[in-house]
Amino acid sequence: MISESRDGSESLRRGGFIFFRLSPSALRLRRCGSGKLSGNGAEDVVLSDEGIVERVRNGEVEAFGTLVGRWENRIYRLALRLLEHPEDAREVTQETFLAAFRKLHQFRGRARFSSWLYRIALNCCYDRLRERRVEPVPLEEADGIAVEEKVLGQIHKKQVAERVRRALHALPVEMRQVIILKEYEGLTFEEIAEILDIPVSTAKTRLYAGLDHLRKRLEWLKDAF
Repeated sequence: MISESRDGSESLRRGGFIFFRLSPSALRLRRCGSGKLSGNGAEDVVLSDEGIVERVRNGEVEAFGTLVGRWENRIYRLALRLLEHPEDAREVTQETFLAAFRKLHQFRGRARFSSWLYRIALNCCYDRLRERRVEPVPLEEADGIAVEEKVLGQIHKKQVAERVRRALHALPVEMRQVIILKEYEGLTFEEIAEILDIPVSTAKTRLYAGLDHLRKRLEWLKDAF
C-alpha cells in the first residue's frame, strides 16, 4: 500500500518492495486530490487526468501521486463492493495503481483515463475472484434469513442493507458490475460501455436484467415496513 516515510515522502509498496516514491511536494498534491499544480506564485492550474499522464510520461514520475489521490477511494470502493472483503479490496487497489503505472505507456487516449483505470481495476478484481473460485450464492441461500410477520416492522436498516448486499452478490458478475458502476458509482451508460468494452445497449440490458433479479429477490421488502 501507499505509506509515508520519516522524511515525509510516500512509497507505493508491494511485498516490501518500493516501486516509486512520492516526494513531500507530490504528497501535498496527492492529498489535495484536485490535480492543481502551481509554482513560483503562479495561479493554480487544474490538470486533467490525461494531462497528468503526459507529465508522468515526460519524466515527472511523482505526478502519478496526484492520480492516486484522485482515484484511490473510488477504486477501493469499487473493489470492496465486488469482493466484499476489505483486505482484498485494499490489495486490489494497490495492484490496480501498480498495473496502471507500469502500463502507462500503453494508454493511447482513445478512452478516458478513468475508463482505462476502471478496466484495470475490474480485471484485478476478476483475478482475485478466480483465485478464490467464488461461486454465485444460490437464490435460496441469498434469501435464507427467515423474517416472521410479527417482527417485520422492527427490521433495522442494517439488516435490510445486508439483504440487499447479499442479493447483489448473488447476481452473475456481468450484471453486478454494471449495477455497481451505474447505481453506486454514478457512471453513465456510455462510460460503462467504454470501461467494459461493450455496446451501450448491452450495458443497459445487463442493468435492467440485474435490477429485475434484485426486485424479485427483495420482493419481501414491500411488506417489511
